[in-house]
Amino acid sequence: MARHNGGRGWYGKVVGAALGVTILATGASVWTAQAGTTDDSKPKANAPATDIKPVADTIAHSSDAGAHGVNITIDDGPDPVWTPKVLDLLREYGVKATFCMVGTQAKAHPDLVKKVVAAGHRLCDHSVSHDTAMDKKPQSYQSQQILDAERMITEASGGVRPMYYRAPGGAFTPYSRELAASRGMRPLGWNVDTKDFERPGTDVIVATAERELHNGPTLLFHDAGGDRTQTVEALRKLLPRLKSQGYTFGFPVH
Repeated sequence: MARHNGGRGWYGKVVGAALGVTILATGASVWTAQAGTTDDSKPKANAPATDIKPVADTIAHSSDAGAHGVNITIDDGPDPVWTPKVLDLLREYGVKATFCMVGTQAKAHPDLVKKVVAAGHRLCDHSVSHDTAMDKKPQSYQSQQILDAERMITEASGGVRPMYYRAPGGAFTPYSRELAASRGMRPLGWNVDTKDFERPGTDVIVATAERELHNGPTLLFHDAGGDRTQTVEALRKLLPRLKSQGYTFGFPVH
């Protein structure tokens, strides 16, 4: 869920140098659901895996679908009521999305994590407990939240690691970005906050997405944290509308 205190967004949290940050984990390659190769070992919070390749720690802000691409990102799940409805819509319109999962939710609903992966969507680490004040906490706490969630999601998926890390409420720090990147998870922000979690009405969510899409390709929606009827209906209207306007759907890249 996005955090809105005085207009503070994720972008403001990543400005400045990441001097003095220590990389806590090293290793080899980014693991994707589409890669087709699995690793039976499970990453431990206190023992970096050897098959993880560090990636850039800058925020992913473009789309691999090109200049007219859109990245649909879905936060806070998986949820047994709303995630299946979102998956049905994405399948109906042939759209792939990035699901930013909370560790405890992934652990509670591994069947849904596996369904997300099987449908060709990507996974994103959204911390263990969605603490939007993570940036105010010690590095040890940030590490626990990021690495334990990575493990929970990987185990729930059957071995597929998250490709991204999205800080709850955009509460990134240089340390958390560096740590996530060292684990092969690209830091992921957003360009368009639809504010669907506030339930402002389906038409308002759609209008916000269309009005602010010029800010960049990554749209933020939610499939948990309350009644997501408006989100589902907004996606039902928005996805075909964007397609008719010539937009294509992809995944976040640098």
